[in-house]
Amino acid sequence: MIVVIDGPAGSGKSSTAKAVAANLQIQFLDSGALYRVATLVYLNSNKELPQFIDMLKESEISFYFKQKTFHSFLNGQDVSDQIRSMEVSENVSEVASNPDVRAFVNGLMHEAVKHDIYIADGRDLGTAVFPDAALKFYMVADLETRAKRRFEEVKASGKKVTLEEVKQNIAARDEKDSNRSSDPLKKADDAILVDTSEMTFEEQVTFISNKIKELINQTK
Repeated sequence: MIVVIDGPAGSGKSSTAKAVAANLQIQFLDSGALYRVATLVYLNSNKELPQFIDMLKESEISFYFKQKTFHSFLNGQDVSDQIRSMEVSENVSEVASNPDVRAFVNGLMHEAVKHDIYIADGRDLGTAVFPDAALKFYMVADLETRAKRRFEEVKASGKKVTLEEVKQNIAARDEKDSNRSSDPLKKADDAILVDTSEMTFEEQVTFISNKIKELINQTK
């Protein structure tokens, strides 16, 4: 079974999904991290975007979720910190908009969710990747709130960046993600809208956890 949370950058979907997974003891799948790994392959390839696809397909990408942390590996190396760099952030929307990249990452995700209950976060999971997901959420928040959240996340990783740089990056990603030709960012018709601008983190986790518990109880 798969539960998905979609939404723009910095809306809180990833941290919320991780906490829900830990709370309910289910698996977590970070689709954004997988696109960031693909972007890292692109940046390291020294090739134009269309030409790096073969290199991506030959790459060994793996991941696991443990103690509220999603670990991403590229060819056996843990790249969980590398993929959060500003360089990756500035290029991930362009890479993720490539249909071949999307097909590759979607294949990784579909294979992963076959054997367990997963909660995953992304931008088009409920509309394009898992349209038949058991439960869908769409998280939003105002730009200022999202920028502050992402700024704290980047700062905690030891990287130097200003709040204004983060805000500009998120605004640019919003524009790219919403207007890309391949599976743009948008709310699925059957998704539950969750505006986190005025919600505490605990309120977000509790709300979504309770909805999933209701679903699990209904299917028993």
